[in-house]
Amino acid sequence: MTKLRNSVGEQIRAIRKAKGLTQQQLAELSGLDDAYIGSVERGERNFSIDTLEKIIVGLNISFGDLTTLNNEDTSRKDAIVEYIGIISELDSAQVKTLREILNTVKLAFH
Repeated sequence: MTKLRNSVGEQIRAIRKAKGLTQQQLAELSGLDDAYIGSVERGERNFSIDTLEKIIVGLNISFGDLTTLNNEDTSRKDAIVEYIGIISELDSAQVKTLREILNTVKLAFH
């Protein structure tokens, strides 16, 4: 099961970095120790669902945000992680505006 643990840890790290957070900052936001966050990100720690929930809350993301990245290629994965980092800090109106902008840009590629 270390493959899943490593994958989740890598995704946590990618989202944390996309949001511009240090391990210490995420630890404070999630109520965990920064060394613990590091061990989770490296896949060294067999963590509980409760701990995962604390990290997700600390990152201000949904569980779906964490799990949608598994089947994406690297460039798409990087873009999705960056997008998650951006939208998690916006309010609903700003997210709606961003979606409209992205849809307009998408139409330019067709």
